[in-house]
Amino acid sequence: MGANCTIICGVTIGEYAFIGAGAVINRDVPAYALMVGVPGRQIGWMSQYGEQLDLPLSGQGDVLCKNTGYRYILNGNQLEVVST
Repeated sequence: MGANCTIICGVTIGEYAFIGAGAVINRDVPAYALMVGVPGRQIGWMSQYGEQLDLPLSGQGDVLCKNTGYRYILNGNQLEVVST
């Protein structure tokens, strides 16, 4: 979570999600999402290693993290992690 970000009561932040500095999060954040802005909006996906993944915001895709070897599979709006 970035400096001076605001999370509204009752909002759930998924595991490994990143919240940018100064963002205002007023809805649930999926796991691995990268959120910025006021109001907060998703601009990408993050790996467990802390690097932005080269995936679309939604749809289909997969990418392999060169640092951990984990495969990140995007299916719709959900990101799944598979250790290889």
